[in-house]
Amino acid sequence: MSSTAGWRGKGEAEELVAMSTSVHPASRALLLSLLRGRGRQLSVVISTFVARSAVATVVPILVKVAIDNGIPQLSNGKGGATVAIIFGLLVLCAFVQAGFDYISTSMMGRLGQDMLYDLRRRVFGHVQRLGMAFHERYSSGRVISRLTNDMESIDQLLSQGIGLLAWALLTVVTTVVALVVLDWKLALVVSAFFPVIWALTRWFRIKSLHASRRTREAAAVLIVHFVESLRGVAAVQAFRREERNEDILRGLNAKYRVAKQTTTRLSAVYGPSLHGLGNLSIAAVLAVGGARVMDGTMTVGTLAAFVLYLRRMVEPVLDLSQFFTLYQSAAAAAEKLALLLNEEPELKTPEEPIVLASCRGSIDMRDVTFSYGARDVLGNFNLSIPAGQTLALVGETGAGKSTIARLVGRLYDPVSGEVALDGVDMRSLDLKSMHDNVVMVTQENFLFSQSVAENIAFGKPGASHEEIAAAASAIGADAVIDALPDGYETAIGKRGAHLSAGQRQLLSFARAFIADPRVLILDEATSSLDIPTERLVQEALKTLLAKRTAIVIAHRLSTVEIADRVIVLDRGGIVEDGTPDQLSRAGGPYQLLHDEWRRSLAAS
Repeated sequence: MSSTAGWRGKGEAEELVAMSTSVHPASRALLLSLLRGRGRQLSVVISTFVARSAVATVVPILVKVAIDNGIPQLSNGKGGATVAIIFGLLVLCAFVQAGFDYISTSMMGRLGQDMLYDLRRRVFGHVQRLGMAFHERYSSGRVISRLTNDMESIDQLLSQGIGLLAWALLTVVTTVVALVVLDWKLALVVSAFFPVIWALTRWFRIKSLHASRRTREAAAVLIVHFVESLRGVAAVQAFRREERNEDILRGLNAKYRVAKQTTTRLSAVYGPSLHGLGNLSIAAVLAVGGARVMDGTMTVGTLAAFVLYLRRMVEPVLDLSQFFTLYQSAAAAAEKLALLLNEEPELKTPEEPIVLASCRGSIDMRDVTFSYGARDVLGNFNLSIPAGQTLALVGETGAGKSTIARLVGRLYDPVSGEVALDGVDMRSLDLKSMHDNVVMVTQENFLFSQSVAENIAFGKPGASHEEIAAAASAIGADAVIDALPDGYETAIGKRGAHLSAGQRQLLSFARAFIADPRVLILDEATSSLDIPTERLVQEALKTLLAKRTAIVIAHRLSTVEIADRVIVLDRGGIVEDGTPDQLSRAGGPYQLLHDEWRRSLAAS
């Protein structure tokens, strides 16, 4: 296996299979959906292209008139007025065409950015609504690639490609009509080159499609490696993985370089070949047309106009090839975005959701079965938590503690059975109503690179400074925050890098406190606290948890002892259930854990 093979996940392989043949229908549907509702804007843009093409079509006719009727009469003192008028019209055409160029380019740019704005918002909103199962198998690097690299390709198509297509098609059609009207016999000479141009263009379109897909694939995997290596830079440096990561990058970078070189070579073949065919057609026209000029069946002006029209047609065909390049790249990107948008959220919103007007906070798990893929975690699990009770979950790693917390927090839905809040199946509840009443704090305690106040207010958007300060004071974080350089306005840096682990945890608690949920879930949320900070948190928890339902997962004895009730889990089942005092004297698994905690505290 190559050094880069491991960087292609299951989801990415599914994307590549989906892209292995022709342009995916979903990508076309996505691109067309962006135009929906913008018919008026698009019609105005196309109208400017039509006007621009009409003005450009007039220019060779003016040159013909000048050569045939104006310039020959200058020698006998006539024709000056004709040449002057034609000169003035040519100058006017240049200014008018430049004006239409400006209008069409600016309007096309605005239309493209409007469509891209909607697409970026759709993708971001959809990704946020997808469940934890999706995010656990779809790496953040790939999501970033969708929102950056793929969006850039679609941006180029929308901002440039549509304009290129409209201009090129109009120019080709009007030029062909002009050639036939001007001299249909000479047009037949030019038509002999059309099959070759068509075959060459078709070859380029097919080859560039595959090349664009390979380029996007290589770019996406490269971005994933960049993001994951930098996100885990502490582990990389701790285990001296720098050289290994550089070796992997070298292989991925080489694949990307080869893919880009293939695309460049295709363009290097197609563009010059098309120019060569254009020059050959002009040579053929000059040979045949020159002979007809000699025998008097064609005027010099007609031949000149014909050559101008012919030269005018080469550039639009090249523009069409550029559009194909942009389209293939955008289609490959749109396929991945379409597949992402087609991902169904695991957490379904009911057609008629129930909104909880008031919530007591009782939790019931009835015959719940859950598994991660092929690994069963819970089977016909039952648990009832009365409103206002603080329940501690303890047990060995893998016993099912975090799974229960995630099911109650509705980050997942059970495979079978139900999890009920106040007797109502959570799958029947309005998601916002449910999450207003159930808040989960995890050991990751993710913080955003904003101010301390903004991170606390994340639990209650629009909270006043007084509310933020009250929440911080409730959990004993006010003294810590006041000691920071700018207090509540201190920027905490990426992922809270400027704060200690204990400080980050206190802020995540304050965020949960200000949300004021009826059910609070603490998933090993005190695991990273030092002893002094933990004491502050324990005091705050006693006050906070007294009036709400709480599920506490902890390996620390001090956290478990504040609970009203403890259940001990083993392999997805309950092996003990009682108060901390009862279980600590029962001689069962909890007492063994209790004694081990006591010994570890004494040793420290």
